[in-house]
Amino acid sequence: MFSSRLGLAERYADILATDGVVRGLIGPREVPRIWDRHIMNSAVVVPRIPAGATVADIGTGAGLPGLVWAIARPDLTVTLVEPLLRRTTFLEEAVTSLGLDNVRVLRSRAEDVHETFDVVTARAVAALDKLGRWCMPLVSPGGVLLALKGRSAADEIEAATPTLRRLGATSIVVATYENGDVPTTVVEVTK
Repeated sequence: MFSSRLGLAERYADILATDGVVRGLIGPREVPRIWDRHIMNSAVVVPRIPAGATVADIGTGAGLPGLVWAIARPDLTVTLVEPLLRRTTFLEEAVTSLGLDNVRVLRSRAEDVHETFDVVTARAVAALDKLGRWCMPLVSPGGVLLALKGRSAADEIEAATPTLRRLGATSIVVATYENGDVPTTVVEVTK
């Protein structure tokens, strides 16, 4: 998945397990599961992203999935959108430490971002109807929202479909990406 950039992914995992825990971005109980539950959970979606895409990760927190995608795919231009100063400070330090020149950290709320992207993503941020209201205006025509969700994805789609259609969704599907014992479920909303 990371090929020649595996070392960068390992350094990011170390940052999450140390600084991420100390600064409250990752819980201490998550440290043994950083690879399978966080990094690989994000990384398995990478093949779905078009070559050279612009990506916005809304409510990125500790950089998941955006930093993982930027590490795995240096052809992407990734904007990490996060409203909290302590998180953006962590993200800026991580980006600098990892030497990633394809990542921008933007301290903002999604509704205050006035640009569009080929791919907009979010992981464990909000229910799909609310997430759609925040993210769909940021999706370029022909682009896609990739919402990393849990097992409730199908139920969330039912509740969110009218909102997503009103916001320009042309296709709404649930995709599952293999990731060991816990597959990654993604709601893919095309605009």
